[in-house]
Amino acid sequence: MVDFLRDDLVLTGTHIGCEHGFCGACTVRVNGEIVRGCLMLAAQCDGAAVETIEGLSDSGELADLQAAFEQRNALQCGFCTPGVLATAQDLLNRASENNTVPSRAAIREHLSGNYCRCTGYHAIVDAIEAVAHARAGGKP
Repeated sequence: MVDFLRDDLVLTGTHIGCEHGFCGACTVRVNGEIVRGCLMLAAQCDGAAVETIEGLSDSGELADLQAAFEQRNALQCGFCTPGVLATAQDLLNRASENNTVPSRAAIREHLSGNYCRCTGYHAIVDAIEAVAHARAGGKP
């Protein structure tokens, strides 16, 4: 699916990393669930709603998360960022549905399938935690 998204649809925000589903760079949302795009065939998505980082960003759904990542230097090279943002948004959506704010440990656990070789994750967790609190009506 990632090759189709990148080569045929020119949606290049979804990255190709390990091609084995380990790194999370290819994370997309299919019918509301995050999946590893490198582990799915494009044909498997026939009739499904596939959302890439471009769609999530263009809709404004990630605006606060993107701002928090920028403010806290939670990105460096940017290769992992689309997958991390999609995964973080999934966690925040789940937390919102349950009226909870994820702990730092829960954030780290949810991100455990996304590899970032640059940041060390601390700033990423800070950014997600701040957005979680802000979305729950608390202080960012």
